[in-house]
Amino acid sequence: MSRNSLRWMCILASLWCLAAHPSMRAQQPSDKVIVIRGSDTLGAKLIPQWAEGFRKAGAKVSFDIAAEGSTTAFTNLADKTCRIGMSSRRVTPEETEMLKKAGVQVQEIEVARDQIVIALNAENPISALSKEQVEKLFTGDILNWSELGGDDVPVRIATRNSSSGAYKDFKVLAMNGRDYGANRILDTDPPSLQVAGQRGGIAYLGFAYAKAKGIKVVPIDGVQPGRAGGAPPYPYERAAYLYVSLEATPIEREFLEFIKTPLGNKISEVVGFFPPVTKK
Repeated sequence: MSRNSLRWMCILASLWCLAAHPSMRAQQPSDKVIVIRGSDTLGAKLIPQWAEGFRKAGAKVSFDIAAEGSTTAFTNLADKTCRIGMSSRRVTPEETEMLKKAGVQVQEIEVARDQIVIALNAENPISALSKEQVEKLFTGDILNWSELGGDDVPVRIATRNSSSGAYKDFKVLAMNGRDYGANRILDTDPPSLQVAGQRGGIAYLGFAYAKAKGIKVVPIDGVQPGRAGGAPPYPYERAAYLYVSLEATPIEREFLEFIKTPLGNKISEVVGFFPPVTKK
């Protein structure tokens, strides 16, 4: 056997070992591993806390959770690398068609309500905003805080990445579908950190992330976030969903039932979400 042939055999053997070893590849859906993909709004705090509660309740299962944006819920469901997708928005017609072509049928489950709060740098003297001002700030119509009676500091917009459901939902809820202004901060850090580090920073955050250091949350048209279904209602409230393959395993179905229990609801409340709307 030539030296080159021996070298290639060693390389191939190494690659086979890497592919075969469980610690060297992503976990796949199974009866022992629940794989969940999608929304960072749900996946950063709420889903991991539900998973921990489920295990403490006696479930003999591990979780593989990746929160990379709602869009990834549907791409992973379509390629069957997960059977549960997290989304802070509803599935689009294009995603529905993608799932159909992949032969994947899903059930939509509203699991929580989320409020999107407006966060400013803690040193910003502005203490309240109107919906009109929020739209103008995020679209770039207002470029300096002095235009609202604040300090002479440029407005710096911090957003989620474009695959995030919040990125798209906020454009509908608060911006009349318009694009974000050119004065947007590059999304290299979580928005709360960007705002904390920028004196003129402003961001939208899920209510669960409203207590981050260096920021403050302001009321909108006099309404404070924190009470779902209030009167008058907080203007930036939305549903959060799990999309579940009809091929979900019994243990995955048990996890979904756990979410609906009083303990599951309590976990949701502690994390900073609100109960889903009860359908009549």
